[in-house]
Amino acid sequence: MYRFIQIFSFLVFSLSALQSFAQPKQVIADKVVGIVGDKIVLQSDVENSIIDMQRNGFSLPPNVKCYSLEQALNVKALVLQAEKDSLPITDEEIEITIDNKIREFIGAYGSKAELEKIAGKSIYQLKEDMNQPFREQKLAVAMRNKIVEGVRITPFEVQQYFNKIPTDSLPFYETEVEIGEIILYPKASREAEEYAKEELGTLKAQVESGRDFKTLANLYSDDPGAKQNYGEYEINRNDQQYDRTWLGKAFTLKEGQVSAPFKTQFGYHIMQLVSRAGDDALVRHILKIPRVTSFETDEAVKKLDSVRANLISEKIGFGSAVSKYSDDTNGKFTGGMRQGQTGTTFLTIDQLDKDIIPVLDKLKAGEFSQPIVFEGDQGKKGVKIVYLKTRSQPHRESLKEDYSKIAEKALEEKKENVLEKWFGEKLSTYYIKIDPDYIDCDVMEKWVTAAKAHGDM
Repeated sequence: MYRFIQIFSFLVFSLSALQSFAQPKQVIADKVVGIVGDKIVLQSDVENSIIDMQRNGFSLPPNVKCYSLEQALNVKALVLQAEKDSLPITDEEIEITIDNKIREFIGAYGSKAELEKIAGKSIYQLKEDMNQPFREQKLAVAMRNKIVEGVRITPFEVQQYFNKIPTDSLPFYETEVEIGEIILYPKASREAEEYAKEELGTLKAQVESGRDFKTLANLYSDDPGAKQNYGEYEINRNDQQYDRTWLGKAFTLKEGQVSAPFKTQFGYHIMQLVSRAGDDALVRHILKIPRVTSFETDEAVKKLDSVRANLISEKIGFGSAVSKYSDDTNGKFTGGMRQGQTGTTFLTIDQLDKDIIPVLDKLKAGEFSQPIVFEGDQGKKGVKIVYLKTRSQPHRESLKEDYSKIAEKALEEKKENVLEKWFGEKLSTYYIKIDPDYIDCDVMEKWVTAAKAHGDM
């Protein structure tokens, strides 16, 4: 059941749903097909969910309309109980989530104007439309988490779960690795920093004397994106992906004003505010990265050589070394371990940077590479040690090699069983009504039974 809640969360204002706004549609009469308490599910909700699943490549189950309705009813029941339990979901959380989704759409379509053209609605209208579904999404997830928060799994239960899987149904895994990194970013000399600020001061003066900022950004900025966007960005005050100092600077400027050179983790910048509307702004910037010389790079290599020696001799653990030495902010939260999009530390070869594969080929599990000089985001020079924690060969799933994965799946199944039990206990306390077109579906059995108990069938 939770799998369908995840799909629902994904489908809420997905890109394909947004694209469908612009498609010609046949006008059909809508109707209520399900009710849970004071929550309703419309026929159009079911149809749009199916369209989204198709567009996003989901394998549709038999009686997909029934599954779609069941999914929606599950969510409505969780939302209803979350509201009864007064789970804390704030307006600010919803607003931030919606803003992030709008920025995702803008990034996909290139501009606000194009987004509004595709959607056939203004940004304000889109945000209004998103408010209720995103609130329900967050409430449903919060309630689900509350229900299963105490669920744990034992090794015996993991073994039981694995033993019931037919051998020919066990998944096959390609080679996977777990890798960690300790990263240092050599600091440029004071002279190099002063030179970068002087360059920006000269560019600021040229803009103020009439030269086009976008042209100068294209010619002189060290931001790789400047070659495509001429240093221009549409931003929101609540953006999480930008440096906080850089973002904050935009909202201290007047329209047309160019800032004095200022420093962020990436280097030095000047910024011009083009326009601003509330928490949204259009800015231009030029980045200059102070040049790191071979002297600073060599010093970082020596430092990581010493760290590597301490790791090999076990004078310090890898996680402690990451916390003490690494300049990678994200790595501080993962103990230096690389993670995939799903949050797992098990990565296939095609998920890795091409330049790291030859390094791993020389390592055995548990070994550390020599310090490696590399170029990171926006041309930032760094030095790193790569740690190969584990490497698996292509194989059929087994308890010995894949215990953590199997345990995760066993735990998820146990949580689903707890959720089903919760629904079994709660549905009798809600007012439920189901459209007659859906009452013969097996997947709808618990909902039909509950509706009949209320005399609504």
